Amino acid sequence: MRIFAIHANHVAEIAADAAGLADLQLPEPGYLWLSVTRTELEHLQPPLQAALQNLCKLQLLDLHLSDLLNTQLPSRFDFTSQYDLLVFRGLAVSGTEAASPGSQPLNHLPKRGGPPILRRIDTNPVGFVVFDRVLLTVHPNEHSLRDIYAGRLLAASGTDVPHASAAGTPDSRSTGARGIPANPADLMLRIVNQMVDAYLALRRDLSQQLDHWQAELLNPKTRFSNWNALLSARLSLHHLDEICEDQRAAIQDWIEALKSWPEHDELLSKHQRDLLHVRSRDVLEHIERVLHHVQRLEQNAETTVQMHFNAQSHRTNEIMRTLTVLTAIFLPLNLIAGIFGMNFEFIPLLHMSHGFWWAMVAMGLTAAGLVMFFWRKRYLERSPR
Repeated sequence: MRIFAIHANHVAEIAADAAGLADLQLPEPGYLWLSVTRTELEHLQPPLQAALQNLCKLQLLDLHLSDLLNTQLPSRFDFTSQYDLLVFRGLAVSGTEAASPGSQPLNHLPKRGGPPILRRIDTNPVGFVVFDRVLLTVHPNEHSLRDIYAGRLLAASGTDVPHASAAGTPDSRSTGARGIPANPADLMLRIVNQMVDAYLALRRDLSQQLDHWQAELLNPKTRFSNWNALLSARLSLHHLDEICEDQRAAIQDWIEALKSWPEHDELLSKHQRDLLHVRSRDVLEHIERVLHHVQRLEQNAETTVQMHFNAQSHRTNEIMRTLTVLTAIFLPLNLIAGIFGMNFEFIPLLHMSHGFWWAMVAMGLTAAGLVMFFWRKRYLERSPR
């Protein structure tokens, strides 16, 4: 569990334990960010509810607690008169995160031949509870998102970053330019935007994998046999499409709820309200970009498979056409050979010294004439590759 006191341009991390929850106080001015894992929430429900009662004068509903503890819940949004709840499925692309309890893999890929990028993709739900001056986030047990963004906040405020790894510590110039979130809703949107950016980062790897398969499918000199992996990839893309649809619906519901907030709020200025609307639309636009890309990959994969089978059918038709033309050329020759092979005593040219050569000339002219005829009809042309 990690707790941060955020106000103005200063971020301070508060020592967090079960006993210290009862002594939490809201900073003046500012707000608190309470970040717990799903296991911590399960074991610290009574003290956490007591801390929320002390800080916000209310507690979480039991149904919302169940939603925050549910590892299979899709992205969704819900609200009460006192707080808003957003569950957003984030992406885990690491060995520890992919193996964490409750992670939802996109598919069950075959042991061999499966695409590495899709094999590494799992999703985990992250819960956000937005109060007026408190943000409660519930993360998976093994999830680096909280620590990375906490490192950004501390770096932006000029505070030492003891918990952030060297790889996760951002450049102070990029964080300082963005400033400190002004309120809990702003902080939630920034974290969600970072989660969506992880989906955007997948586009290059997914495109490269699908492009590789497209090249194999359309290459006439190769025989594609990795159909199980391709089918799993198509199912994965379809599942990812559903995840993005749920994310978009959740953010759209959040935007609609944001429009219903009271116009005159002493804790939220007009500028901050406009900033929330802008950030919400920006997150929605990022989700739609991911959704558009996934749908385009689905369409490309489907089109490539259809083109592959059409090319195979066209190749088969060309082979059958060539065999048919050859059969048509030799059919009259077989007829002539069959006539002269009849068991009759008197057959024209049979007893002539030049009869054999006359028959061969007739057969050659017939074959040449048929070849020229089929050539004029373009039955013997090869399709350009």
